[in-house]
Amino acid sequence: SHKFHEFFGKADSATLETAGLTTHYTEDNEQAIEELANADVAIISVNRNGFDTPEYRQALMDRIDAGKGVIMLHPGTWYGYKNWPELNAKVVGGGTRGHDKLGPMGVRVVNRRHPIMKGVSKEFELVDELYMMNSGGHPDGAAKIRVLAESSVSVKSGERHPVVWTTEHPKARIVGITLGHDERAHGHPDYQTILANAAKWVARN
Repeated sequence: SHKFHEFFGKADSATLETAGLTTHYTEDNEQAIEELANADVAIISVNRNGFDTPEYRQALMDRIDAGKGVIMLHPGTWYGYKNWPELNAKVVGGGTRGHDKLGPMGVRVVNRRHPIMKGVSKEFELVDELYMMNSGGHPDGAAKIRVLAESSVSVKSGERHPVVWTTEHPKARIVGITLGHDERAHGHPDYQTILANAAKWVARN
C-alpha cells in the first residue's frame, strides 16, 4: 500500500540531498545487490515477496559483516521474510507484525544525547502508522537495541514501542526507523531530521 517511488524514492532523496548526501534509489533486486557492496549507507525499505533472493541476502549480510552501515526503514522493520529470520534477529533487532490504524500518533525522544536525535523535537506528533515494534518485549535471541525515540501508547497493544533505535553489532552501525507511511511522515520536519542524521551517523560522516 506504500507509494515507494514517491515517498522512499523522491521525497527521502530530496531530504538526504538537502543534507548534502548523494542518493540512488532502486527497486531492482540485481541493482541493489550490486550497490550494497560500496554504498556508504544502505537504506532498506523493502519487504516485497521474492526480493530476498539468496544473492541479495548474502550481499546484505556481507555488507554488514564488513562494517558498512544500514538503515531499516518503515516496512524494512517488518517480519517480512519468514524464511530469513537472521534479518530480524541480527539486523532489525526484533521486528513488527502489526500496527495501529493510520492516524495521529506521538513520538517522544528518550536519548537526546545521541547524534541521530540532534535537532529533533523532544516530543512531536504526526499522522502515521504506529508500528508495534517488539510487542510484548524484546524477542529471545535478537540483537540488543538502544531505543532513541518511542511512540505514544498503542491503541492495540497498550504499550509504547521503539520508533528510532540502533541495533548492536560488533562492526556495523545499524539504525531502525518505523516511521514513513506517506507524505505526512516523509514531509514532517522531525522525520526528515532523523533520516538525515541517521544517514550521516551510519556513514560515519
